[in-house]
Amino acid sequence: MSLWTKIAAGLLATTLAFTAHADGFGRGPDPKVMIISMFAPEGQIWLDKLGPWREVKVPGLSPDYPVVRCNRADVCVMTTGMGHTNAAASTMALVLSRYFDLSRTYFLIAGIAGINPEYGTVGSVAWARYLVDFGIQWEIDAREIPADWPGGYLGINTKHPKDKPPLDYKTEVFQLDETLLQKAYALSKGVTLSDGAQAQAARAKFPAAPANQPPTVLQCDTLAGDTWFSGTALGERATEWTKILTDGKGAYCTTQQEDNATYEALKRGAALKLLDLKRVAVLRGGSDFDRPAPGQTSADNLVNYADQGGFVITLNNLFLAGNPLVQAITRNWAAWRNGVPR
Repeated sequence: MSLWTKIAAGLLATTLAFTAHADGFGRGPDPKVMIISMFAPEGQIWLDKLGPWREVKVPGLSPDYPVVRCNRADVCVMTTGMGHTNAAASTMALVLSRYFDLSRTYFLIAGIAGINPEYGTVGSVAWARYLVDFGIQWEIDAREIPADWPGGYLGINTKHPKDKPPLDYKTEVFQLDETLLQKAYALSKGVTLSDGAQAQAARAKFPAAPANQPPTVLQCDTLAGDTWFSGTALGERATEWTKILTDGKGAYCTTQQEDNATYEALKRGAALKLLDLKRVAVLRGGSDFDRPAPGQTSADNLVNYADQGGFVITLNNLFLAGNPLVQAITRNWAAWRNGVPR
């Protein structure tokens, strides 16, 4: 074989290898951080700020979001699709694909949510300790709720709304790693968050703090359920349900659709020793209130949620509060590689 033939063969092999890798038929990098978003705008805020990116196509991801994007610092971003079903299926596809070595990866689940005005306000972002599933309940027709019951929801296989259920599903409540939680909160609690006039006007309709105050970084817990809700009574049930499932330790402040499903998929990966559950953090930002302001109806609060001005600022604030953790991990990998530094 001539020298030029050898060179040409080498160049062809390199090109084919790169193409296979870029098209997702080879292994991806070993991610230091995997950011899990649920729909395009949540992922785009990271893609706009931390690139450039290369793509790895992973079979089994959402048809709408079929690639994982990774940058030179080994930060990767995936988007699952919205709702429990998409979140579980996409996360499971990622974990079982073996396209990435996830054994030392830190996972940051970051997305928008409704927010409880008793704990935060539009634009606030919250690190969760507990993930609580609001959907795994029995429901009585609202027109037939017993007169001595506080509401129409109760735990499955219980006798009263205040009873703790037997947790037969094994996914009703999860507790995240406390060391990582405290590190993430400490890194982000002092950041200056973005705000906007429309959000300020929405806050002003509430008479008391923290709902009528500027956004902050919080530590409080998140509630998952595919049915969006709006209403003071439902918000109070969310608070009560969180306390029931966490034995009084949890504090409900954000509501979203996916996090218990995503975590369960990661948990099954951990059972196969593919990843470490102590490296999972959840950050949710309040893009709208979970209940109406005084003088507003629950219907108006729900169907006109976009008028609260929280969407854009909350996406920005997810990045502002989440990025300090991402940068701490990637820039000090020697300290984080074997676990959260104490």
